[in-house]
This record gives sequence, C-alpha cells and structure tokens, in this order.
Amino acid sequence: MLTPDMLHRTATPSQTETVSNRRARLVYDALMDQPGSAGSLSLSRQYLEDQLQQAAGLPCDLPLRPEAILGWMEHQAIATGDRYAAYLDSRKAGQPRRYFSCKSHALAFLQRVAPTKLVDGSWLYGVLDKWNDRRFYGLIRTYLEELGDGIPAQNHVVLYQRLLAEEGCETLPEFSDEHYLQGAVQLALGYHAEEFMPELIGYNLGYEQLPLHLLITAFELNELDIDPYYFTLHVTIDNAATGHARKAVQSVLDTMPGVGDKRAFLKRVANGYRLNDLGIGTLDVIEAFDLESDLVDMFERKRAFGQQMHSDFCRIGGRTVNEWLSRPGNIPDFLQALEERGWIKRHEDPRNSRFWQLIDGPDAQMFGVFTGFEKQLLRDWIAGDWFGNAGSTATAGGRATAFRPRARRRAVSNDVPSVQAHKAGDLDQELVELQRTLRELPTQARMQRLAELMAPASHSSAAGLLATRLFTAALG
Repeated sequence: MLTPDMLHRTATPSQTETVSNRRARLVYDALMDQPGSAGSLSLSRQYLEDQLQQAAGLPCDLPLRPEAILGWMEHQAIATGDRYAAYLDSRKAGQPRRYFSCKSHALAFLQRVAPTKLVDGSWLYGVLDKWNDRRFYGLIRTYLEELGDGIPAQNHVVLYQRLLAEEGCETLPEFSDEHYLQGAVQLALGYHAEEFMPELIGYNLGYEQLPLHLLITAFELNELDIDPYYFTLHVTIDNAATGHARKAVQSVLDTMPGVGDKRAFLKRVANGYRLNDLGIGTLDVIEAFDLESDLVDMFERKRAFGQQMHSDFCRIGGRTVNEWLSRPGNIPDFLQALEERGWIKRHEDPRNSRFWQLIDGPDAQMFGVFTGFEKQLLRDWIAGDWFGNAGSTATAGGRATAFRPRARRRAVSNDVPSVQAHKAGDLDQELVELQRTLRELPTQARMQRLAELMAPASHSSAAGLLATRLFTAALG
C-alpha cells in the first residue's frame, strides 16, 4: 500500500530555495518523519504561533456569542445549498464546467491538494489523550471517522492514496511551500493540542463546514470519469444536520469554560477558525492550471532521464531526440518541431498522432514511459478543440446530466488483516503480538499506546487500522 510518506516525498526541495521559504514543508516532513523529536516539536510549535499571528489580522464571520453559533452554522449550510442549486441550474442551461477544463486539469488538482488530503483529520490527533473526558467526545468521534473507525475502505487517507494511484497521480512533482501550509498547520495543531486546544476547536469548526467547492468538485470529477467517492463521502459526513459540521459546533459549546472569560475563549476559537484562510485556496489551485505550461513542466522533469535513451536514427527539425533533450529549455521548441513535422496533429483525435501511437497501448514502443496522468496531459493538449473523447466524457455537447455517482470502478475492500494466530503470516503475526501486548497493559497505558499507533503518519498502516478499531471499541 502506498503511504503518505511515500507520496509526499517524491521530490526534494530545489537547491536554489532557502530554508526560510520552505518552512511549511520542513514542518510537514518533520511531523511525518520524526514527530516525537524535540526539534520537530519546537519547530512546529513556533510555526503554529507564527501562523496564528498572521491569522489574527484576517476578517472573521464567526459570532462571538455562544448562542449564535448554531444558527450561524445552519445559515451557512443553507446558503451553500442554494449556491449549489444555482450551479446545477446553470449546468442544465448548457453552461460548461466551472472548475475543470479537461480531465488532466482535474488530475492536476488532485495532485496539488494531496499534501493536505494525505494528512486528513490530523489536527484532531491530540484530542485522543482526552478519551476519558466526555467534553471531547465529539472531537474524538470526528477523528475516528476521519480514520474510518479502522476500516480501510472508510479511512480518508487510504481512500485518497488509492484515488491517486488509480489515476496514475501518485508521483507528486515539487510544489511551492504554500501547497504544504494547510497540512503543516493541521499537523502542528494535532501535536500541540494541549496548549492550543481553543485554536484547534476553532480550526475544526471552520474545516468541517460544507463548502461549495466540495460539491462542485465531486460533480465535475464524476463527469470526467474520475471516482468522486472521497469527495462525496465528505459531502455526507460533514452535513449540518448530524455530521461533522454539527459536531464541530457542539464541541465549541461542550468545551466552553464554565467559569472565567468565555469571550477570551471564543476569541481564541475564532483565531483558530481563521487559520483555514491561510495559504493557497482551492480556487487558487484550480485557476493556477495551464495545460501547455503543465505539459512542458512534465516533459522537463522527464528530460534528464530520457536524454541518453534514444537512438540517433530519427532526426526531428534537424536534431536527434537526445539533442533536443540535452539541455533545459528546449521542450517548447521540441513540441513545436513535432507538430510541424506531423508527429503531433493538434485539435484532432490523439490516435491520429504518430507520437501518441508511440506511448499508448501495450505494444507501443514507449509503453510505460509516461504515467496515466502524464499521458492524460499529453492527450488533452493534442486534442485541444477536438470534441470527441479527448478527456471529457460528459460535456462534449456542453450539457450536464444529473449527478448519479456510478459504482466505484475499483472496489476498496472492507477486509482487515486476519489476526488468528494459528494461520497468521509474518504481517499478521505482528498484529497478533501487538494485540497480546496491548491486552497486558493497564487501561491508561493501553489507550496511550493505541493513540500512538493512530498518529497521522501511521494510522493507515495495518497496525494503525487495528489500533483504531480497538480504540473505537474501547471508547464505546
């Protein structure tokens, strides 16, 4: 199984970048790789304080009267529903997709939000220590549900890992620090929960509200034949009636100090709420996509590995392929030469292009050189204005159909590893030993050990999933 660690570390930061403008990535990696070290904790605590200081200057629509928060949440949910209904009406009237121009655009989005999605729920990790305090029950239940209660098919990180793998997107390119900011904030909150509990509660309140972009994203992914389940799951689980959005409001009320300055508590909650607005937003990520620029960047990343792999038999525009790939910056001219010599026929069915025939299909000479996502980039770029099967399966005629999420193409098993000692394999034997060790611990130590296994970097592992199931059962 792919792990968050494997996925988020596919490239190292550019040597030209300084440590100061890679702080989010440093915090992110530190808390995923060595979360318990003094250096990681010190670095992440300072980072969190700095982000809270920045957030303090942002506007905030959260009411500071406890009795008004529930009504505020319900109003937000209704308004989001109204805006989504207007979006659906516009699509039925023939408007094109609002977010994704083509399938590769959507896949690029999935990659660029992956640093956040692969630590989904991590801001709540620190509340597990409050397992015997009923005021925190709603927050703990939310974390357990983010972890799928230990069922792989419902663990949000596992779901996102498999979505990326299914679409050939699991190899992430290097992103700017802003792409790691929200993930770093979430991890920092999770590891400093005791000191920043009001801010954590406020962040949770903001993050668990159902946003319009989630609804539109799910709709348009489905149109583009990309499994939307990860996103539709959040649409249902975050609902305002009984889901995480309502639990988030109740958690504010449950943890409100009975004595002392409630307004000071709510001000800290509000500042945690503002943390959601830091960094690059969903719409910013979507709007940053440029098909040709992304295609050139993709070829440039592969250039170093392919520059000595071609024979000199074929010359394009007076140069061999190796010569085209020998220096950075040649890719735009190389693509133009391919087009001018008829190797690529823009705005036609990609199957008409000789270059596409080299990379697509099991008998293609360059089979396996490009990932599924990289092939989609090239396919969409070649297809251009061609309205056949160039990456969109639902809007060639410009009209949207009703949203009927299809059966998932690749079922995600609910099965969990067997832990029967008499027929356990090596991996299962580890789980058997883990269960035996846990049974011998007193309750407090056992719950603490389970919580350690449910950390952001490990909860999607076999041991982490088992620990989540045991913790869920013990919580009741």
